[in-house]
Amino acid sequence: MKKNLHIILLTLSLLINIIFGISLYTSKVNHIDFIIVSTLSFLLIGYILYKNNISEMLPVNYKNEFLNKEKESNTKVNITFRDVAGLDEVIDELKIIIDFMNNTEKYNKMGAKIPKGILFYGPPGTGKTLLATALAGETNSSFITASGSEFVEKYVGVGASRIRALFARAKKTTPSIIFIDEIDAVGSKRNNDNNSEKDQTLNQLLVEMDGFNSNDGIIVIGATNRLDMLDEALLRPGRFDRTIHIGNPNVKARLEILKVHTRNKPLDSSVVLEELAKKTHGMTGAHLSSICNEAAILAVIRHKQKIGREEFDEAIERVVAGLQKKNPDVLEKERKIAAHHEAGHAIIGKILNASTVEKISIVPRGEALGYVLNFPKDDAFLMTKTELKNKITMLLGGRAAEEIMFNEVSTGAENDLKEATNISYQMVCNYGMSELGNRIFDMRMMKSTDKIDVEVNKIINMCYTNAKKILIEKKDKIVQIADRLLSNEIITKEEIDELMDDEKQMCV
Repeated sequence: MKKNLHIILLTLSLLINIIFGISLYTSKVNHIDFIIVSTLSFLLIGYILYKNNISEMLPVNYKNEFLNKEKESNTKVNITFRDVAGLDEVIDELKIIIDFMNNTEKYNKMGAKIPKGILFYGPPGTGKTLLATALAGETNSSFITASGSEFVEKYVGVGASRIRALFARAKKTTPSIIFIDEIDAVGSKRNNDNNSEKDQTLNQLLVEMDGFNSNDGIIVIGATNRLDMLDEALLRPGRFDRTIHIGNPNVKARLEILKVHTRNKPLDSSVVLEELAKKTHGMTGAHLSSICNEAAILAVIRHKQKIGREEFDEAIERVVAGLQKKNPDVLEKERKIAAHHEAGHAIIGKILNASTVEKISIVPRGEALGYVLNFPKDDAFLMTKTELKNKITMLLGGRAAEEIMFNEVSTGAENDLKEATNISYQMVCNYGMSELGNRIFDMRMMKSTDKIDVEVNKIINMCYTNAKKILIEKKDKIVQIADRLLSNEIITKEEIDELMDDEKQMCV
């Protein structure tokens, strides 16, 4: 509404000035008066445009072009590889690029060419953007950033023109690094959808990456979470010569990342970073950064001089289970169900040695009335069929405990059932761990999934039966843990070990 009002006022102002100017010019008024009045009028219009931000009054397709030109100053970054942790192998690979850019002659003598493009792919939050920024900082290059979605427009030719402008800007500020985040938005596979704008934009990107020589001082870095979606022409050698996977960090890498994010934070002696690294299994660098920052905020709120272990534990729980609800309106019946449900999870996890049970709680967080905080024993790359079944059994332990104790089940197992079903489908379709044999199944290519559904149901039913069998034998433990939860709301790892007496057995 505000933008429309500005346009109306500007249009009226222009019309009035034109009419006023014509009347002055056709009358017998001195031409000097006409020039003075016209100049003052245009100065007034210019002032209105300046005060009301001209870019906000432009159509969307022109507005972005205008804003891009405003940003065309050289962007130098201060981030280096010292700010990157847990990615030693990737950094070693990138150091070759740095040496190439800094010592071009020795490579030219050998006839070697610097890679034109580097593609980072992997889950979100693993450090793809940080690596690209650090590479620019190490080479003292201009860092030019763009998002793949910026090139996607409904107007034909707009995306292609933006690609041309991006590379033209890079050529003016060499050495430079062009970083295109979420490149799958512009570089996805072409099909028969007849989307000429999208195809033109991708074609222009391909042309530009072919159009500069390796000694031009320009490197293109792309980042994506979906490598499988990218067009084959974009991935061929000569465009993206290096394709580097950046996955979730292992325990050693998580420790190095935690050291980076805590080096400017005062830590209490109770904080052991090695323990935190083990507790944060499966978390990305972004998660770890958020945990360290959250712990620091909690320490400030609690008027502490140093960040303690309890702040980090609370921060991890916030990331894993969500924000704690204060004064939740939970019925006593629901608290009892939640207590027995979580007891079922913990007992199965402890007996089957499926994971390290760190904490049980019935303090509502996020959308859950309770949760079991558990971590894998180690950072294993492979899982056996038995281990996967144990994991499913633990997930179904909550519902099994409800059925045993109340002869009824609730809706609280929704997420558990969803995850158990996903693991079962992976066992059947991806890992060949069913009676259908040692093969994989592409669900998109199958006309019928009846056989797969039968195998998935077999796995889930077998694990559920096993969960009930274990929990019936340990019914007294369910009662003990549930009673402790109802009175204290939280049970620690030490209390769990005491209650369970380290009982273990393997899943049948």
